[in-house]
Amino acid sequence: MWKLEVADGDGPWLFSTNNFVGRQIWKFKPHVGTPEEHARVEIAREQFRSNRSRCKASSDVLKNFQLIQENQIDLSIPPVRLGDGEEITVEKAETALRKALRFTSAIQASDGHWPAEFSGPLFLTPPLIMVVYLSGSLNTVLSSDHKKEIIRYIYNHQNEDGGWGFHVEGHSTMMGTALNYVALRLLGEGPEGGRDGALTKARKWILDHGGVTMLPSWGKLYLSVLGTYEWSGCNPVPPEFLLFPSFLPFSPGKLWCHLRTVYTPMAYLYGRKFVGPITDLILQLRDELYNQPYEEVDWNKARHLCLKEDLYTSPSLAKNLIFDGVHYLGERVLRHWPFSKLREQALQEAMKLIHYEDENTRYMTHASIEKSLNMMACWAEDPTSDAFKFHLARVPDVLWLAEDGMKMQSIGSQLWDAAFATQAVIASKLVDEYGSTLRRAHEFLKQSQIQANASGDFGRMHRHISKGAWTLSIKDHGWQVSDCTAEALRALLLLSQMPTEIVGETIDTERLYNAIDFLLSLQSKNGGFSVWEPARGQRWLEVLNPTEAFGDMMVETEYVECTASAIQALVLFKRLHPGYQSKEIEASVAKASSYIEDAQMSDGSWYGNWGICYTYGTYFALKGLASVGKTYRNSTKVRKACEFLLSKQHNSGGWGESYLSCANSEYTEIEGNKSNVVQTAWAMMGLIHAGQAERDPAPLHQAARLLINSQMENGEFPQQQITGASLKTCMLHYASFKNIFPLWALGEYRRCVPLRKL
Repeated sequence: MWKLEVADGDGPWLFSTNNFVGRQIWKFKPHVGTPEEHARVEIAREQFRSNRSRCKASSDVLKNFQLIQENQIDLSIPPVRLGDGEEITVEKAETALRKALRFTSAIQASDGHWPAEFSGPLFLTPPLIMVVYLSGSLNTVLSSDHKKEIIRYIYNHQNEDGGWGFHVEGHSTMMGTALNYVALRLLGEGPEGGRDGALTKARKWILDHGGVTMLPSWGKLYLSVLGTYEWSGCNPVPPEFLLFPSFLPFSPGKLWCHLRTVYTPMAYLYGRKFVGPITDLILQLRDELYNQPYEEVDWNKARHLCLKEDLYTSPSLAKNLIFDGVHYLGERVLRHWPFSKLREQALQEAMKLIHYEDENTRYMTHASIEKSLNMMACWAEDPTSDAFKFHLARVPDVLWLAEDGMKMQSIGSQLWDAAFATQAVIASKLVDEYGSTLRRAHEFLKQSQIQANASGDFGRMHRHISKGAWTLSIKDHGWQVSDCTAEALRALLLLSQMPTEIVGETIDTERLYNAIDFLLSLQSKNGGFSVWEPARGQRWLEVLNPTEAFGDMMVETEYVECTASAIQALVLFKRLHPGYQSKEIEASVAKASSYIEDAQMSDGSWYGNWGICYTYGTYFALKGLASVGKTYRNSTKVRKACEFLLSKQHNSGGWGESYLSCANSEYTEIEGNKSNVVQTAWAMMGLIHAGQAERDPAPLHQAARLLINSQMENGEFPQQQITGASLKTCMLHYASFKNIFPLWALGEYRRCVPLRKL
């Protein structure tokens, strides 16, 4: 039976900055579990498989089973059910709130965080399978039980047409289909494998859509490393860009940090034209993935091919001219002395950056895409290196198990979830229910703060300050994030106002000051806050976006959500600690508020980049503006935003926005006008912060009724459509959101909306 282990870290190839607090890994223990527990797990797996066309993301059932059993919290309070038009009394609202809070406490881990799946993209797992296969580590890193669960996951997310999408809810794409087909074959599935001929259908989809020459550039690169595609069919990724001086607009330090950390290992692999061992299976795949014999493929023509189903950004003339110039001229010149010395220097610079990144993230890397690519680069450089062994030891950190199987997730969202969950618990005001929940969460937040910058001359390695910040996941990850810092800081400030006998000792004031210094460093001249690093690059560089499939990839920029989170934290900090950076904070908040107002769309909404989409952005914007006193009563911007949200409310009382809004840049309803409990909670809280309760509480009562009636027997809320987003087309599944935000919304509703007491 699989067991989740928390804060565990044994072995010579693991090291930590805080004794592995927040680490969450799954281990298979064959002799653990009763027959009843095994049967319950199998029922959950079968229920997911049977319903996968209706709900495509996991509910994290296996983790919930385990933690509920370990925490032994009474979840037997009878659920509240409200009829149409039935009044919501204080008692009914409080009962639903109490149930939600108990469930939240029941799924908290012993180290204080809330373990949860953070996944969604279907192009993350295959490259990991590729690198452990080509390095000969497949059977060392992945047991037969791991393989079984990964295979389960991939099949569970195959679309009816035989393909796979970019993410679990997406239409079939060549990227998703080709990579997952290859992964299944590397894991031991035969060409006719899978239930009802699943792999046969997948192969037909690939060939019917032109074969893998129609892959986007990332897919072509992965297959080139594996040996099932040729480097001459890839557009260039020259490592020499890493040597560009800082005054150039496209120097590496001015690029978006994720683009830089992804393309550095890609550039190394491309610069070496590295290819793994050509095995019999690789030769079979060469036969299976093309509509013509492998030797007859026109690789030069294939460079610019990409299936329209995969495209987000259409190829530009400027971009193609650059690619062709480097391909036809640059690559030829760089093969010959003395220019070959430049290639050698660039490759050395790439590996220097890769090793620095690996060491400062404890070999977790910036994100899961980089994890597999850095592993490929380290193995290509030296298959016997310690670096590769350190990487292998951290593979369990990126694997997550749920009822739909095992997948490579997006590093983790431990801190993000904990910061939100802590604030949601506090908002409930149910002091008698807190127990040890807030004390444990408090300790996790304190132990997760980064207390030193990255090692050495971090500026030379294109890294920003990180001292005082929090990451998205755990302290060991090391990558500072503005809104994670703001939300963690706000949670700690709220906790500092509560009795220590309930929540424990407060964090040192000096560490709060460090967090403020970090936050202020990420504000741009326009008042907005960026995510990881200051916004240095020019937005016009987006015309050179090399990815085809994703948007807003080239440079760091400001975001409404990050700015709103920063405002709330700064305002609360200034009230509680008026003696530190008071004037700077006042000026920062004023500029940030203006930025949010200026970013409002003509219909009253705000575009959300990290959640879906206009609902998410508008929720954050209204929270941020409310923290500086701007509400429906005194702000035309807020009134317009309220009108927008109210215009999207369903007759059921809920809201439901499709992921299609992100790419289309237009509010799009979920198919069938379905409501989503997470988005309903966002809209509901946005309206509450804006002052809707004083103006007309009826829409809030309707929304609360939907949340209360959606609550399940044990207090949790149902998994519906995924609600996270990034890069226009890359949707994210935050499994914890379905419980955190309805709990938070019910707490705000109970606190802010007048209800009759029986």
